[in-house]
Amino acid sequence: MRRVVCVFLPTWPTDLWRRRHGSPPPDEPVVAVAQEGPRRVLAAVDRAARALRLRPGMAVAQAQAMVPGLHLIPADPEGDAAALRRLAAWCLSYAPLVAPDPPDGIWIDVAGAAHLHGGEAALLAALRRRLGRAGYRVRVALADTPGAAWAAARCLHPETVLPPGGQRAALLDLPLWSLRLDRDTVSGMGQLGLTRIAHLAEQPRGPLRLRFGEAPGRRLDQAFGLASEPLAYLAPPAEHAVRLAFPEPIGAPETLARVTGRLTAMLADHLTRHGLGARRLDLVFRRVDGLDQSVSVGTARPSRDSRHLARLLSERLATIDPGHGLDEARLAASRVERLEARQLAAPGEEPDPEAMAELVDRLVLRLGPGRVFRRAPVESEWPERAVRRVAPLSPATGVTWPADLPRPGRLLPVPEPVAVLAALPDAPPSAFTWRGTRRRVARADGPERIFGEWWLSDDEVSAIRDYYRVEDETGARYWLFRDSLTKDGARWWLHGLGEA
Repeated sequence: MRRVVCVFLPTWPTDLWRRRHGSPPPDEPVVAVAQEGPRRVLAAVDRAARALRLRPGMAVAQAQAMVPGLHLIPADPEGDAAALRRLAAWCLSYAPLVAPDPPDGIWIDVAGAAHLHGGEAALLAALRRRLGRAGYRVRVALADTPGAAWAAARCLHPETVLPPGGQRAALLDLPLWSLRLDRDTVSGMGQLGLTRIAHLAEQPRGPLRLRFGEAPGRRLDQAFGLASEPLAYLAPPAEHAVRLAFPEPIGAPETLARVTGRLTAMLADHLTRHGLGARRLDLVFRRVDGLDQSVSVGTARPSRDSRHLARLLSERLATIDPGHGLDEARLAASRVERLEARQLAAPGEEPDPEAMAELVDRLVLRLGPGRVFRRAPVESEWPERAVRRVAPLSPATGVTWPADLPRPGRLLPVPEPVAVLAALPDAPPSAFTWRGTRRRVARADGPERIFGEWWLSDDEVSAIRDYYRVEDETGARYWLFRDSLTKDGARWWLHGLGEA
């Protein structure tokens, strides 16, 4: 299944000019001017100009009469198209299938690659945030088809993810022009009362084809996923890439797995000759109908183990739709790092780092990004702040936990208040109530006084705590602490369960 992102840059020419020249201020309207025969017209307008009711196609004289002192810049469609192509090449960092959509858009097929960026919604948010920081106004949408993504990017929310198979329901209420129909066709259909995509979907095709040609029906089918729409994708950087062409189209799953194994072996030899290891692989299959299918995987450490890389890619081959057959396959290492030869570890020595990296890669592939991590110590007196999540293969910082301090097997992320019965203010508790259940204390040990970082304390929990290890009548163990005294007496909190 395809999952296509449409990046819409509604003010691309003026945003590009502002980025290059750094002026004028954002609230000052800027318009690009082009020559159409004897007339000078607005070719593009920025957001401030549009707010003043200036539109592309308007005569420059009329625009200057409406907005005195209007900032005019010369239109440069060739330069804008070249810059759009460079921006599309930059988008290859998100997926290997990227195509410019002149004059103000980019397609990105993220099927098989979205998981590398935390999922589809996270990918859209990161893409829009990065382009926004660069000074571009941008809207993004993701759908099964390019046509649906194009319409959603222009007519729905600035970040829209249509669920798989949900393009028809999402598009029916949108205007006809969102099907990428020309102005004359939209105007002619409007005279017949057809103004929404739903109106077009309800009409018989024959009379519409006779009057308006093939375009309306074809665009409707492409948007709904009933007809294919090939895109002119940019070729990924081929510096570290291999390719196989097939005399006959292929499509069987076992054949795809064999081809993947051959490609990874070829790429591994190439990387070995250059002293490199792959951190990201992009596998692209070309279908006989011109549609490309791709999968992408990442690795925790540089690798050129063909067996390991083939296994990672094979996990994603189920997402490939061969259609009527595939006639070419390309495998590119789009991200590489230095990887020198090393001596293999002998039996009984420390675990092989490459074997650990392979295990991490397989876990991340199956569980998802952010679900595989390890705990690392932090220099903090507060138990809840003395640990943090780090990448599973991140190097040690040299910080360790004291071995002589007993700690519970499970630490609650936030201390929970409990009601405690104690003989004296500074005595261990004899009973406590937690989450509505009263527990009688059979044994207790403590206190262990901890002075936390006072500058990090809040009104709820003090930075001075006296911790007690207690055991109730059933043998269950708890880690309680009493913080500083208040006018109502000491406050007690439960912070851990079990024994270290």
